[in-house]
Amino acid sequence: MAIGNSDLPSFPMARRCPHHPPPEYAELRAQGAAVRVSFLGTPVWAITRHAEARDVLTDSRVSTDPASPGHPFGALAATADRMAGQLTDMDPPDHSAHRRMLISEFGVRRIREMEPDIERLVDGLLDGMAASGAADLVEAYGLPVASAVMCQLLGVPERDHAFFHDRACAMLGGVFSSRDADVARMEILAYLDDLVRSHEPGQNGIIDRLVTIRRDTGEPTHEAIVGMCFMLLLAGHHTTATMIPLGVYTLLDHPDQLAQLRAKPALWPAAVDELLRFHSIVDWMSFDRVATADIDVSGERIHAGEGIFVLGAAANRDERAFTRPDDFDIHRRSRHHLAFGVGIHQCLGQSLARAELEISYRRLFDRFPTIRVDAPADGLVFKYDAAMFGLQELPVTW
Repeated sequence: MAIGNSDLPSFPMARRCPHHPPPEYAELRAQGAAVRVSFLGTPVWAITRHAEARDVLTDSRVSTDPASPGHPFGALAATADRMAGQLTDMDPPDHSAHRRMLISEFGVRRIREMEPDIERLVDGLLDGMAASGAADLVEAYGLPVASAVMCQLLGVPERDHAFFHDRACAMLGGVFSSRDADVARMEILAYLDDLVRSHEPGQNGIIDRLVTIRRDTGEPTHEAIVGMCFMLLLAGHHTTATMIPLGVYTLLDHPDQLAQLRAKPALWPAAVDELLRFHSIVDWMSFDRVATADIDVSGERIHAGEGIFVLGAAANRDERAFTRPDDFDIHRRSRHHLAFGVGIHQCLGQSLARAELEISYRRLFDRFPTIRVDAPADGLVFKYDAAMFGLQELPVTW
């Protein structure tokens, strides 16, 4: 007997605990790897298990383009002006061509070149915090680290860093839900448009690389360069800014494991990946898909034109892939987590994100060995129902 839409679990689902995904995820995962849910009144498939999530995200019969018939965000795509250069919304061959233009800026060699600058930036912020003896790690640390690194990555002139930071925080802090966020978004787009238009080749950063490619080949277009830069801001700024304070909170809540990290810094890379797996802050927002042909997922037939959400936070808690998945464990080998996705749409900036997080955590805990949360546990405000999970603020002292 067919199940009516009203009988399907309503999606998305809110978190209720800082250490766990929505509790309904475990129930969905127990039902199967592919489960029907209702997204804004429309039936879609939720992929709940790790192996099947990897399969779906690497299947060429699954599209990320919102304009593909049946995509969960198709109605939004139909009513909005689509921005050029948005790799996250592209399928091959367009996706492949645009990604090739950027990939050298995120290679291991380039990230290693950036690490000393990130360390100097982080140390400067810690110097500024030290005098006060207290800080909000969201406002004073996570956001400025992410903004400054993004400025360096794009090639934003130093004179514009303060403006870029202020507008980026206003835009992303509102998650596009407030008038201030909408205004900030338009200001950032206008700024990037002007920066690309007036750019003189021969400088540093991604804008310089893309302008040089356009000069030599005629592609990408001006609009695509602006769109790619805007996409990198969305993908790389708020995620890192959110994970920095959230990771600090989690490590302070696990003092035995933090002590091990302080005693053996070689554990930091594994700890960063475990934090990414454990929180899966983006969860389903980056994993919206649609089947372009019939596919089978663990015995369920997903028909062409049916929408899909891969639940990253559910897959990253799958007991089939991780032993005791609800435990936070810095000794876990969790690099195969799905926080960065997998396949052709795997996060381009994952090496940079790992470097930012490791440097930010390590330098903070080395500088302030007595750091502690300066608020009662029930006084912290978590963004449980936001598209990206995180902390509203994290007051600390030392």
